[in-house]
Amino acid sequence: MIIAIDGYSSCGKSTLAKDLAHTLQYTYLDSGAMYRAVTLYFLDNNISFNDSEAINKALNLIEIRFEEHSNRTLLNDIDVESEIRSPRVSDQVSPVSTISAVRKKMVEQQRAMAIQGSIVMDGRDIGTVVFPNAELKIFLTANINIRTNRRLDEMQRKGYEISKTEIMKNLETRDRIDSSRADSPLSQAEDAVLLDNSNLTRKEQITMVLALAKYRQSNLEKA
Repeated sequence: MIIAIDGYSSCGKSTLAKDLAHTLQYTYLDSGAMYRAVTLYFLDNNISFNDSEAINKALNLIEIRFEEHSNRTLLNDIDVESEIRSPRVSDQVSPVSTISAVRKKMVEQQRAMAIQGSIVMDGRDIGTVVFPNAELKIFLTANINIRTNRRLDEMQRKGYEISKTEIMKNLETRDRIDSSRADSPLSQAEDAVLLDNSNLTRKEQITMVLALAKYRQSNLEKA
């Protein structure tokens, strides 16, 4: 079974996806980390986001995979998990995600990864583009103030000095870019379950989604 979790930045998609994958013993795939890894490569190698020739050459040199047990992101066999979560990458990942060549390459890799077995994947277009036939689709959302506070807490725990105003501005910009891009915009799939987790605890959230997953799973087994 494939479970697709889409939604806005800092809604807790990765947290939910990891919890779900761990409980169901599915493979977790972080699509956002893949776009962040590409962004990091572009930044480190001075690849212009407007240079299609340079982008295509760079994409042929990029290999992204996840460490089997820790799920840490490896870019060309180098652990870049910390670097891709930095404000430097966060500020540029949405523009990179709008590049059609990048999206095509990432979707190819994501579909190839799914061949391995049952997976949980989170992102922006998982249920609409990458896996439109996923057995369970969740569209996650939350209040912008709550999302901002969550990201602020995360950044502070990692030692980054950044203001709440900066974080909110970044989230609002990413929301706008992700929702309005021409290629695979962020949108709720018609058959996705909408879940606002603004006032839910982590335990309440996983309990609700786990019940949905088990229900869908039982229907598959009956079929």
